[in-house]
Amino acid sequence: MTAINSASAQQDVKGAQQDIKHAQHEANNIDKSIDFLQILSFELDKAWFGIEIASIQEVLEYRNVTKVPRTPDYMLGVINLRGKVIPVVDLRRQFAMHLSEPSQDSCIIIIQVDIEGEPTALGIMADCVQEVVEIAQEDINPPPRIGNKIDVVFINGMAKQDDNFIILLNVSRLFGEQEFETLVEKASDSSGIDEATVAAGQESPAITGV
Repeated sequence: MTAINSASAQQDVKGAQQDIKHAQHEANNIDKSIDFLQILSFELDKAWFGIEIASIQEVLEYRNVTKVPRTPDYMLGVINLRGKVIPVVDLRRQFAMHLSEPSQDSCIIIIQVDIEGEPTALGIMADCVQEVVEIAQEDINPPPRIGNKIDVVFINGMAKQDDNFIILLNVSRLFGEQEFETLVEKASDSSGIDEATVAAGQESPAITGV
C-alpha cells in the first residue's frame, strides 16, 4: 500500500490528539463521583465506534505497515513507533466488515492492552477519527442481541451522540489473551520481519503522546 499524506488528515489527527490530551487532563481534575465516560469516537465502514480515552496512548497519521508472515489475516503488520515495533490490526477483518483501501482520512489509534498486568501497545486501523465525547453512564444501553453484525462480547454498550449511535468497544475482549500474546510475539520476532525495513525511514509522524 502507498502511504497517504494530506494536510486535512494531519489536522484531523492532531486535533483528535489534542482533544484526547485535554480530556485526560480534565479527567484527572474532576469529581470522581461523576458517572460518565470520555471516549474517542471513530469510524469503521460508516459505523461509529468509541474507545475510552484511558485506553488510548495516541493517534497517528496513516503510514505504510510492514507485513509479518504467518499471522492472522486481521493483523495488518507492524509499525515503528519511536524505536518500538507495534502490531497493527484491522478491525474491519475482525468484525467481518466490507474491506477497503486506506484513504486520506485513515489513521492508526494506539491503545494500551493489559497482558498479565503489563500494558502493551496495539495499533487499530480507523477510517477516520471524529471527536472526544462525554457520555453519561445512564445513557449507555446494552447492545441488541438481534441484528448486530458484531459479536456482543466485544461491546460494552451503545450510546447515541447527535444523529449517530456509537458502539462502545471493550478493548480487553477484542482478542483473547493468548491470541494477543501471539500477535506481540510475532511482531517482535526478528526472524519474521525485516527489522531494517521497519526502522529505516519508516518512523511514524511525530505527534505528542498522551
